[in-house]
Amino acid sequence: YKLYPHLKKIRIIVLICVAIMAIISQLPHDLKIYFIDVGQGDSVLIEQDGNYMLIDAGPNSSKELVVKYLKENRVKELEYIIATHNHEDHIGGMATVIRSFNIKNILASKDIATSKTYENFVLAASQKNIQFYAPTKGESFMLGDAKIIILADGSNRSENTNNNSIVVKVEFGENSFMFTGDAEEEIELEVVSGKIDKKVDVLKIGHHGSNTSTCRTFLNAVSPKYAVISVGKNNSYGHPCKSVMQRLRVNNILVYRTDESGNIVATSDGKNISFNVQAGSYSYVSAN
Repeated sequence: YKLYPHLKKIRIIVLICVAIMAIISQLPHDLKIYFIDVGQGDSVLIEQDGNYMLIDAGPNSSKELVVKYLKENRVKELEYIIATHNHEDHIGGMATVIRSFNIKNILASKDIATSKTYENFVLAASQKNIQFYAPTKGESFMLGDAKIIILADGSNRSENTNNNSIVVKVEFGENSFMFTGDAEEEIELEVVSGKIDKKVDVLKIGHHGSNTSTCRTFLNAVSPKYAVISVGKNNSYGHPCKSVMQRLRVNNILVYRTDESGNIVATSDGKNISFNVQAGSYSYVSAN
């Protein structure tokens, strides 16, 4: 160093850079929630530190779109797949997803359907020797540094398939998200009557904004800052409805909609949440 004093300075700078990189590598990576625009249906990809979970896979008409979107976002393996319930607009793409990626776990309720879509879903899983796992209410597991909590396990065994929906809460740092499938008021009230902390930052609006869901008591208890609606443009179901949109507007909840913005990505660093698109409108299709 006496002959080359500048080398000592370079060595110190290199050591500082290495230390900084080591600290950065220990920091948690962002949580990303991808609300995939599948038209009239639901499909949500959750990513944390290279770990992926898929909640629903949209209708049959969007199965290739979902697979393409996952591949574009570097998905090769899904740690978890959750089928909230057995309606075609939620599990239509499941068989194709299962055949396209390495799947570690599939969570589904004990509710059984007789549709061809459900049969294809079951067949695709059996061909890969993957057994369905029926979660229980209150159960939790980790996706990287994100905690996944089952708030409703779909064991209601209702004739109304919507009320057999699995409801999931995702916690990451100080932020939280809730995904309710098509759960209607009956299940919403059960969820908020439990002991677990109900408040979330982001609520995926149930049943595409139908008047069967997002009841006043539930919305007040969950008290989200943001709401995301997965809904098809000009759909024939009257989604979203007037009463739900007015409820969201009165409560000053910012709304993001796939029918207006296409794919929506929410990013959390554990404290703050940002979206890749501007908030949408409170317009509605049905006056109910």
